[in-house]
Amino acid sequence: MARDLNKVMVIGRLGRDPEMRYTPGGSPVTTFTVAASRQWKDGHGETHEETEWFNVVSWNKLAEICKDYLHKASRVYIEGRIQTRQWQGQDGQNHYRTEVIATDMIMLDNRPHREHSTHDDAEQRPSASSESYGNTPDITDEDIPF
Repeated sequence: MARDLNKVMVIGRLGRDPEMRYTPGGSPVTTFTVAASRQWKDGHGETHEETEWFNVVSWNKLAEICKDYLHKASRVYIEGRIQTRQWQGQDGQNHYRTEVIATDMIMLDNRPHREHSTHDDAEQRPSASSESYGNTPDITDEDIPF
């Protein structure tokens, strides 16, 4: 049986600070834009650059993480799916907006140096997946089989 696939992966920089709001049901939703550029040389050796802008929407815990940790110019990896919304404006015109519905986000910026840090970097990095994983037990050196 053939399966369909709607998956997008984008690496780029935020064009503006994330904006968070809440649905009438109380679910957080955060929106922001990501710019991804590519460069190439034409047959004459001239360098060209093209930038594509992506509207990104994140929900629930991922929305809160994006709002708390991202800012304009942050470099991020976004994974999700493409969705196009349609609505009719007050003028009667149909409007369309294509968005990346984020399911995962990884911050790619270098972390600023923290003096006298007692925590491991992995402990400070928030979980950025929209999927819920169960609590994993702490693993010690005794648990590693080699």
